[in-house]
Parts: sequence; C-alpha cells; structure tokens
Amino acid sequence: MLKNRIDLYKEIENQRKSKLIVYATSDRKGLETQIASDVIPIFTEHLDKIGDTEKISLYLYTRGGETLAAWSLVNLIRNFCKEFEVIIPFNCHSAGTLICLGANKIIMTKQATLGPIDPSVNGPLNPMIPGLNNPNARVPVSVEFVNAYLEMAKKELGINDQIGLANILINLSNQIHPLTLGQVNKSKSQIQMLAKKLLANQGLGEAKENEIIKFLCSESGSHDYTIHRKEATESLGLQIEKPSMEFYKVIKAVNDDIQKEMELLLPYDPKILVANNQSYSYSFRRALIESINYGCDAFISEGTLVKQSIQVSQSIPTTQIIIQDNRTLEGWKHEKA
Repeated sequence: MLKNRIDLYKEIENQRKSKLIVYATSDRKGLETQIASDVIPIFTEHLDKIGDTEKISLYLYTRGGETLAAWSLVNLIRNFCKEFEVIIPFNCHSAGTLICLGANKIIMTKQATLGPIDPSVNGPLNPMIPGLNNPNARVPVSVEFVNAYLEMAKKELGINDQIGLANILINLSNQIHPLTLGQVNKSKSQIQMLAKKLLANQGLGEAKENEIIKFLCSESGSHDYTIHRKEATESLGLQIEKPSMEFYKVIKAVNDDIQKEMELLLPYDPKILVANNQSYSYSFRRALIESINYGCDAFISEGTLVKQSIQVSQSIPTTQIIIQDNRTLEGWKHEKA
C-alpha cells in the first residue's frame, strides 16, 4: 500500500531533486490493464497538487496502451515542469516507450526494458478469433505485420507487376476489412509523427531521431522485442542514465512492493480461487497512480466468483462446472495519503 512506500518516494524526490508521480499498470495474466485516456483527469489532480515545479520524475511500469493517451500524458506533465524524466524499474513497452521518448532523460535499471512502438489496430471490424463464438473477441492487426506481408510478396516472391500486387491486396482485403487496413496505414503515420515530436525533448538532432524512429517502428522486427539499457544507450543513442547502486535499491524496493500489492507474479485463475469453496469474493488492484502530494488512485475490480453446476445433457446425466463472475466494481478509486 501507499503508506509502505511513502518514505521510498521521499527518498526518490530527495535524490532526484524533483517531484514524483508513480504510474503502474498490471501485466498480471488474466487481469491486464493498459495506458488509457481515463488517466488524464487523474494525473491532472496529482499535478495540480504538485503545482508548477522545476522537475518531475515519472516512475513507470507498463506493457503499453493507447498511443494518443501516452502523447497527451507527456504534454500534460510537461506543462507543469521545465524538466521531465522517466524512471524505469522493469517493463516499459509500447506506449510506455513512447512516453519515454518525450522525456529529457530516462533512468534505466539493469533489468529495465523498452520496446518497439509499432501500433496494433483494435476495433469492431478486426477479424474474429477463429474457434471462439464471441463477437467481441477480435484479432489485433499489427501495422508492421501488414507491411511485412506486402514486402514478402514483393521481395521474397518477386511479385512486382500491378495485377499481381492488386490480387494480393484484394486477398488481404478479404481477410482484413478495408477500413481496418486504412486505419493501419494511418496509425503508422501517426506514431511516426508523434515519436518525432516527442524526441525533440532529447536534443539528439534530426538524423538520430529518424534513425531511432525507424528502428522502433519497423526494424526491431517484432513488437515483443526488448531493448535493454546498453542497446538503448549505445545503439539507439537515447539520453539514458544508469542509477547508482544506492538509488537502484530504492527503485527496486518500490517495484517489489507494487509487484506484491498487485500480485503481478500470480496468474489469475478463477478455477483455483473457488476450488475449495462455492464462492470467492475478490478485490484486485490493477493499476496505480500515486504521489506524495495527492495520495493514491487505484483501478480496482471487485466482485464474487460463484461456482455453479449445469446439466449439459438430457439423455445422459452429465454436469459441467461453470464459474460466474458477478462483478460489482470496476473503476478508479481515490485513497488519501
């Protein structure tokens, strides 16, 4: 809980001579959350309490989320400070990496990783997941996978004539809705534009900025590719700082406590939770935004899992166990310091 981390937050502010905001999103299997636009009003409350200041440190743990939410968050924070830095304890991928590009400096631990920023399109027109009868279960369409498919046709298969390329595009449109393909192309242009604007804060020069964007958007090969501190510093040339051993211990202590509170290493399995009981009441903390000045905002899911037996056959007395999730709360809750 926040009370266990207040002294650590004070130590970070003292060492960095800054004001600290902590933002962590869950990557617990089955209870994942992402960076989204609903955090902007919450960050505003924390920043209003902090007020205009020389420097803000954002302690960030995330697997990613909405591109425009990341863009808006960076611009919001920078309106309250002259210098902005990001502290990465462990995972900071996708939209999290995009936030880092907007910082003057990035502090990375030994285990900290950045990731590619190539977006995936998610929407109601995306292809349905085969084998599932859930109309809301859709396959994310990766911008770079679409591009890779077209490049494979040209380079590997040698298809360069207009008729051949047209047939490939028609086939692709039969698998992925044309409007989704259009959104894919738009998303790629948008992410490159946002990354370029954010990278201006690093003061690297246009040539280096273009090189970084090219790598993060396409040359890394896969959205799962991880970029450790050495590569971020030496190969990409980002403004990376290595924490002292003393400061590393503080960063790790914060991460360990948040990891324990959000149970990030424990997969969510309803069957196990109700294995020995008919029901199980739960309260899961799935995202945290914290500061010394304004306390804690937690994204919480609460409810009850109920085990039920249903008859699956009229002719043969066979029953099946199902688990019903009666969720009573899902949203942000403010807790004072």
